[in-house]
Formats: sequence, structure tokens, C-alpha cells
Amino acid sequence: MFGLIKRKKHEVMDKTVYLEVFGDNRVSYRVISGKINWEDSEIITYGVEVEDSRTGQKEIIDDFSRNIEDAVDFAEMLIIGRIPPYRLYNRALNYLLISI
Repeated sequence: MFGLIKRKKHEVMDKTVYLEVFGDNRVSYRVISGKINWEDSEIITYGVEVEDSRTGQKEIIDDFSRNIEDAVDFAEMLIIGRIPPYRLYNRALNYLLISI
């Protein structure tokens, strides 16, 4: 039988830009720092944002990692590969496959 599962949605709050790089392909790559309330405590999380200045297309992964080194490493991989915003999630899955 199937049942309804209720889950709390955890939103990232107090976002600030930790690192921003404007690539030669006119795409901005940002590492974002934010907080999530989790069971009466605040957890710092780091996300990745990619925005194309020509088309205005923008993709965000708000809570990519709790480790700043992983988020910066992933952003560096995006910059080197000149990854456009629409390929962000595909690259994130590839990164997880490598890092696990």
C-alpha cells in the first residue's frame, strides 16, 4: 500500500556570495554560503550558481555541500570546462559519482 509521507522543506536562508568568477565565455560562476535550520540548529551550507550574461539563463544548487572545499572544487571544474547553466545538474551528478 501507498501512504503519504510528510517532509519538512528546508530552505537556505541568509545567502551571501563567497566566491564569484566571470569566465571568458561570459558566464558567472558563484559559490554561495547560506544557512539551513535543521532540528533547532543552524547548519552552514555552500551552493553553486551559474549565470549566463548573454541569455540571462541561471541555474542554482542552493545546498551543494557542507564543505567549502567541495563547493569551490566543483566551481573550479565548471570554470575549466566552460560549463553553461543548463548543464549544471548533469555536472553535479558527475562530480558526485567521482567524489563518492
